[in-house]
Amino acid sequence: MCSQQGPAGETRTTAGRIAELRARREAARHVPDRTVRRLARFGRMTARDRIEHLLDAGSFVETGLLARHRHTGFAADTERPVGDGVITGHGTVDGRKVCVYAQDVLALGGSVGEVFGEKVGKLLDLALTIGCPVVAINDSSGARVAEGVLSLAAYGRIANKVVTASGVVPQISLIMGPCAGGAVYVPACTDFVVMVDRTSHMFVTGPDVIRSVTGERVHMEDLGGARVHASVTGNAHYVADSEAEALDYVRDLLSFLPSNNLDETPSYRTDAPLDVTPDDLALEPLVPDGPREAFDMNEVIARVVDDGDLLQVHPDFAPNIICGFGRIEGHTVGLVANQPLHLAGALDIAAAEKAARFVRFCDAFNVPIVTLVDVPGFLPGTAQEHQGIVRRGAKLGFAYIEATVPKVTVIVRKAFGGGYAVMGSKELGADMSFAWPTATIGVMGAASAVDMLCHRGLGAADDPAALREELIEEYEETVLTPYMAAERGCLDDVILPSETRPAVLRALRALRTKRTTPPPRKHSNIPL
Repeated sequence: MCSQQGPAGETRTTAGRIAELRARREAARHVPDRTVRRLARFGRMTARDRIEHLLDAGSFVETGLLARHRHTGFAADTERPVGDGVITGHGTVDGRKVCVYAQDVLALGGSVGEVFGEKVGKLLDLALTIGCPVVAINDSSGARVAEGVLSLAAYGRIANKVVTASGVVPQISLIMGPCAGGAVYVPACTDFVVMVDRTSHMFVTGPDVIRSVTGERVHMEDLGGARVHASVTGNAHYVADSEAEALDYVRDLLSFLPSNNLDETPSYRTDAPLDVTPDDLALEPLVPDGPREAFDMNEVIARVVDDGDLLQVHPDFAPNIICGFGRIEGHTVGLVANQPLHLAGALDIAAAEKAARFVRFCDAFNVPIVTLVDVPGFLPGTAQEHQGIVRRGAKLGFAYIEATVPKVTVIVRKAFGGGYAVMGSKELGADMSFAWPTATIGVMGAASAVDMLCHRGLGAADDPAALREELIEEYEETVLTPYMAAERGCLDDVILPSETRPAVLRALRALRTKRTTPPPRKHSNIPL
């Protein structure tokens, strides 16, 4: 048998060295059963179990398994676990390559140190090199205090890599435990954030710090729980009831996304009919006769996308606008639609920012955008004005103008004022723009327009009410009608509701080879 003389004079066999490596690997990956059971009682998995659930079975290839930090600071030598608190590597999801890292709360609390930062940085470099998505599983006690500034530098290096990769490869963050202080800014810079109800928390300063500085008492769940970030702050794009559901959502999300900004989205061969089907005819009676009556825009979406399948993004935040991914003829599209069931579909600050970020993501990764419009305009009120709706509402129009991907817009019912413009109008760059015959398009509704333009005549009339109704009907038929918009080139066609899917499908087919050449510049300056 081959052997080698060691420095101390002892003989170490090849078999012994192989056994040593196997032992080191086993020790690095071993988690006591009692620890697994304790985590399970709180609905939590180990870091390795999370990775295994996310990736295809047997596909994970680990990197940096034996890495340990090189100096101790205040930490004893025994506090140098292999892996340094983070598991990094690559695998596949539905056969497509994905890079993943998971903070290991069982090793130094998953705290971030120098070697931790180096491991994650190398993984992000690998993702950029091979052009694949990155999934980050966050569960950490924060910066490693014993390493001082080196821990902060590690955060900085990771953030630098994340921003460099932004718009090049999709990046998804799973929050599966605490995420506090400077650590929250790295997930915030990624494309999507997924949290788990009751076990995920994000905040810059925790309840104890807030109480000591301001005297305010707040529970951790109310301060930075998953539901707060999903419905109030908009920091979380999806909230799952369990860790398994969160990981499954990420798998579904990845199925709609390209591996990088140069690849096409995954597509599936389908035989999509171009003729109107019985399902399409169900759209004919959808829009109520009363202009103030609401309907569910999800009914329209379900008949436009394949199999009625829409994966919503931010479903609990700004519900007056719907954003999500679907497929048309087997190809991924991004859907943006006003929801009349909430605020009559009006745009407010939250809705504008939600949709703008979604549009910009779709544009970065070459996902066509389909916009369905039923918008009375921007939400009025001093609260919105004082919170900056002028600047923040402009982000949506800015995003549509900048987007160079195929853009198809369908006006279902009303499209008034600034809401018409920023919801993917022809003038803001829609390649194809259609309207249903139920659409009314103009500066404002007919009643408001008549009251503004004809108040003197109405005041002098013998029967003001009857005259007002007559003028409203005339204004609707001459100014707000979609046929006038079509005559002036603001629409490409007026279509029957049942023709929506065939019209959108034909438009996307024609636009598949769309090419644009933007003017040379370093970057635009969106109104942040």
